[in-house]
Amino acid sequence: MAIRYDGVRALATTDLTVRGAGVFGLAVGWEAVRRGARVRVIDPRGPGGGASGGIVGALAPHVPEAWNDIKAFQFDCLIEARSYWPAVEAASGRATGYRRSGRLQPLADDKAVSRALERARSAAELWQGMADWHVTSDGGPFAPPSATGRWVSDTLSAQIDPPRAIAALATAIETAGAEIVTNGPEEGQVIHATGWEGLGELSDALGRHIGGGVKGQAALFDADPGMIPQLYLDGIHVVTHGPGRVAAGSTSERTFDAADTTDAGLDDVIERARAAVPWLGNAPVVARWAGVRPRAASRNPIVGPWPGRKGHFVANGGFKIGFALAPGIARLAVDLALDGRDRVPEAFRLPG
Repeated sequence: MAIRYDGVRALATTDLTVRGAGVFGLAVGWEAVRRGARVRVIDPRGPGGGASGGIVGALAPHVPEAWNDIKAFQFDCLIEARSYWPAVEAASGRATGYRRSGRLQPLADDKAVSRALERARSAAELWQGMADWHVTSDGGPFAPPSATGRWVSDTLSAQIDPPRAIAALATAIETAGAEIVTNGPEEGQVIHATGWEGLGELSDALGRHIGGGVKGQAALFDADPGMIPQLYLDGIHVVTHGPGRVAAGSTSERTFDAADTTDAGLDDVIERARAAVPWLGNAPVVARWAGVRPRAASRNPIVGPWPGRKGHFVANGGFKIGFALAPGIARLAVDLALDGRDRVPEAFRLPG
C-alpha cells in the first residue's frame, strides 16, 4: 500500500475532501471514488489512527424488538456487509478479516430465556428470512457456561479485523486513483469524519453539546479455539480472528486521563473474560489496546450539513457500531455532498 503522507497535491482538482481516515472517512472516500469523484482523504495520524484501529471488530446487531430507524438501518448494513467487504478485498487484494461468524450469548435465568424466545419471534418477522435468532440448548464445545443450559444463537452477527479492514479500504481507495495524506488543502466539498475530537469541535462551534468520546480498552489473547461464533457475555465481546488472535473487550469509560493507554480497567476485562470463557483461562495476553470512540449525544450517528459552513458536511458518531454502519453512512454522506440528495433518517440528523 503506497499511502502518501507528504501532503503534496497530486490530483489536478479534487471533488471531495474527506477529513478523517477512520472507517467512516475511508468508507466515504471509497463510496465517492467508486462514483467517479476525485477524492483526497486527510488524517494527520494516517488510516486507523484513532478508534478504528482497535482489535475487537464485533459486528453485532441490536436486539430484534422495538424496531426503529437505527435498528432497520443497521440491519440493512449488516446484510450489505456480506457483499461489501468481499468487494473491498477484491479491489485491494487484501484480506479484511470479515466473516459471517454468528454469535452465542448464554442465558442466565428463565426470564432471560423467555425474553429471548419472544425476540426470536420478532426476528422471524423483522429480519425477513435473511438472518435467524433462536434459542438453543447446544452451544458447542467452546460455548461459555450457561446457568440455564441455553444460549441465544444468531446468524446476523459478523466480525471484521479492524486493522486489516482499514488497510484494505485504504488500498482500495488509492488503487482507484484517490489519495490519502496527512496534510493538504480542503478542495471541493468537505466531509468531516473526525471522530470524538470532531464531535468536540462541532460542539464548540455550535455552542451546544453534540457529542464526545467514550474510551474503550481491549485485549488480544494467544488462543486458538478455531473459527467459532463470536461470544457475548457479561458485557464483553470475545472474537476469534485466527490462531493466536482472540480479542476480548471492551470497557466504556466516560471519563479518562489518557486516550490511548491501558490500565486496571482492562485488567478487569481480562479477568472477567477468563472467568466466563474457560478455554481463555491460561491463554497469555499478547496485546493491549485503548482508544476513544465517538459518541453523539443521541447515541445515533450524525450525518448532515455543518451548520453555517457551506459545502461542509459531517459523518460521525459511530459509537461501537462504526464498522457495521460504515457502508450505509458513507452512501448517505456522499449523496448529500456530491449529489445534493438528502436521504438521511430523521434519527441521524444533527440535533437542534
